[in-house]
Amino acid sequence: MADKEHLKIIRQGVAAWNKWRKNNPGLIPDLTQARLVKADLTKANLSHAHLLWANLFGANLTKANLQGANLTGADLSEARLYEADLSGADLTRARLIETDLCNATLFESRVYGASVWNIKVNDQTNQQDLIITRHDEPVITVDNVKVAQFIYLLLNNKEIRDVIETIGEKGVLILGRFTPERKKVLDGIRNRLRELGFVPMMFDFERPKQLDFTETIMVLAGLSRFIIADITNPASSPLELDAIMPDYMIPFVPIIQEGEKPFSMFQDLNNKYDKWVLKVLEYDSAENLIKVLGKAVVEPALEKSQELILKKAEEIQTRHVKDFMAGGPTSK
Repeated sequence: MADKEHLKIIRQGVAAWNKWRKNNPGLIPDLTQARLVKADLTKANLSHAHLLWANLFGANLTKANLQGANLTGADLSEARLYEADLSGADLTRARLIETDLCNATLFESRVYGASVWNIKVNDQTNQQDLIITRHDEPVITVDNVKVAQFIYLLLNNKEIRDVIETIGEKGVLILGRFTPERKKVLDGIRNRLRELGFVPMMFDFERPKQLDFTETIMVLAGLSRFIIADITNPASSPLELDAIMPDYMIPFVPIIQEGEKPFSMFQDLNNKYDKWVLKVLEYDSAENLIKVLGKAVVEPALEKSQELILKKAEEIQTRHVKDFMAGGPTSK
C-alpha cells in the first residue's frame, strides 16, 4: 500500500509535491496501489517513485519526470504522457491501453508483459533499447513498444514460430471480387486449397475501404507462397495488383472467366513481371476450374516458387573494367 503521508502530499497538487521532493532528495516516494484516477500530474517529479499497481487511469502526466520509476502493474490506460520522461522506468505488466506517448521518452524502459493496445506514438517518441525480458532473463531489447510483445512471443513460443513458418510455406492469397457469381469461384478455390493442405487467405476488393487496402494486401502478399487472382470483371483490383507485382517476386496465377478479357493495364504488368506471373488461365466453369486446380494452378505455382528461390540465391555476376581495356579478354 502507498505511504499515507506521500499519498496525502501528492493529492495536494504538483507544486506541493515537487517542493517536497526537492526538500527530500534522498527519499524514494512510495505510491504503491495509489488511486490517482484522472489526476493532474503535469510536470510532476515522480522519478524513481514506487508506483506498483497504481491506478493512473486517464491521468495527465504531461512532461512528468518518471525516470527510473517502478510502474509494475500500473494502469496507465488513457493517460496523457505527452513529453513525459520514462527513461529506465519499469513498465512490467503495466496497462497502456490508448495511452498517449507522443514525444515521450522510453529509453531503456522495461516493457515485459505490458499491454499496449492502440497506444499513441509519433516520430518524436523515443523508443530506443526497450527491454522486453524479465529481470531474471538475459536482456533483449527492441526499438518499438508495439512490437515488443510479438518479438518476445516469437522467441519463447514455438507454436507461434511454427505458425509463421507454416504461413510462409502454405499460405496462398486469393484475390477477387465478392459478387455472388465471383464468390462461388473464390470459395471453390479456397476449399480445394484446404484439401490440398494449404492455408488460403481471401481478400475482398469490394469491402468498404476503412483500412488502407494497398498496405493490407501487401502484408498478406508477403506472407504467401503464391497468389491466385480472379481478374474477371475487375473493379478496384488493377490498382492493388499494380502495387503487389513490382515489389514481390512471388508466383502470381491470374485466372479469368472464358469469354472475358484482362483489364488493359494487365498487359503491361504481365510484360514487366513475366518472370513470376504465370500465363492467364481461362476457365469455363467453377466446377471445371476446381477439378484441375492442382495441375493447372498449384503445381506450376510451386515450380515457379522453387525457380524464384534458386534465382534469389544466385551470386551476383560481376564484370571488371580491365576486361574492356586493350589486351583484355573482351577487347576488339
